[in-house]
Amino acid sequence: MTPKKFHLGWFTNFGADEWNDPMASGGGSPWDGEFYIEFAKALERACFDYLMLEDTLMVSESYGGSSRLSLKGANQVPKHDPLPLASAIATHTRHLGIVATMSTLAYPPFLLARASSTIDSLSRGRFGWNIVTSGEDLAAQNFGLEKLPEHDLRYDMADEYMEVVNRLFASWEPDAVVMDRATSTYADHTKVKPIDFKGRWYSCRGPLNTVPSPQGRPAYIQAGGSSKGRDFAAKHADSIVSTAQGTKAMKEFRDDVRARAAKFGRNPDDIKLLWLFSPVMGATEAEAWIVNEREMSHDRFIDRRLALMSAITDIDFAQFPMDEPLPAGLTTNGETHSLKRFAQEGSGKTLRQLVMDSGKSGCVDSVGTPEQVAAQMGEIMAEVGGDGFLLLNPAQRNTRRYIAEVTDGLIPALQRRGLVRTEYTKKTLRETLLEF
Repeated sequence: MTPKKFHLGWFTNFGADEWNDPMASGGGSPWDGEFYIEFAKALERACFDYLMLEDTLMVSESYGGSSRLSLKGANQVPKHDPLPLASAIATHTRHLGIVATMSTLAYPPFLLARASSTIDSLSRGRFGWNIVTSGEDLAAQNFGLEKLPEHDLRYDMADEYMEVVNRLFASWEPDAVVMDRATSTYADHTKVKPIDFKGRWYSCRGPLNTVPSPQGRPAYIQAGGSSKGRDFAAKHADSIVSTAQGTKAMKEFRDDVRARAAKFGRNPDDIKLLWLFSPVMGATEAEAWIVNEREMSHDRFIDRRLALMSAITDIDFAQFPMDEPLPAGLTTNGETHSLKRFAQEGSGKTLRQLVMDSGKSGCVDSVGTPEQVAAQMGEIMAEVGGDGFLLLNPAQRNTRRYIAEVTDGLIPALQRRGLVRTEYTKKTLRETLLEF
């Protein structure tokens, strides 16, 4: 029986690489984009669907009560704008999808739609938008707000935001550009119309002043884990990213999101669900476990992980003893699902163990040789379903070494099993996601 192929993405951001290990990275100064262009080319050779560029919009002061620890370790800062990098990558690749994170907090709908349309044209139809609402009060304060709206309200606002941008993308009919030289007519004005949108939170006259892009709109990617977030993803997303851990939770998440999609009148098979996956690999299984223990227990990694959790939840994890369990009942107006997943309330684990566990970040623990990891990925797909994996370096910093382990070790092992593509057959990102 021929196995069903699955999709692959990679999750990263335009931040410092593994700067204190220069032999494995760009040495901490990847700001000209060359390291990421090289990275994207490697993913394209391996036939990945897309590269996702995560983003946040502040210098966090949540960890340790100031920006000192975040800046000292380059933990979540510096972080450069993913949009220009997406454009640069687009000009150096031909097939790979490029997904940039943009927040509904930061971009007026017209500006986001115009930028997305432009990059989709520059990439010839390979652009995607990772839709976020932001989860940090410090980010809100960079845009004239005292604090974020309440969590569920942010999703209500985002639903209206999507209505605006979708109308903007449709404000030019697909055949509006006629370029009729006989009549000196570039575009038919009867096929370009204002949207005159006036909602509860947003208003926009329109139309866009960009021509229809190859996809019409970018591919929509979303990672909501809360009930509101799942509804939003099921309603809008072309690809959903899930951090569910363990096959039971993965099955429950998949069944739930697919049922929600059907409720909104969508075909669940049109939404590609990718599980976050962070394999640790070595030439032998024993070597992989040594690498895993070294990376996950390193003070650098622990600080990095705690800084991330503090930034996205607005909870200062530096205040808690490392070798005691977290107090019960922690709450946040930030990323509620991330907090729940990290804290593992009732587990009895110490904060240090929670950090080491969370460092694996993926849907299941995966430590072994490329062949063993490839076999495990196939088994997960057969048992759980879903549509593929979104890879993340378990140490959460990009290195040339880890990229090569995946693209030159894991991917060939998957290809030999017939589990992933060996060539691109579609032109646009949305078509690539729907290929199988």
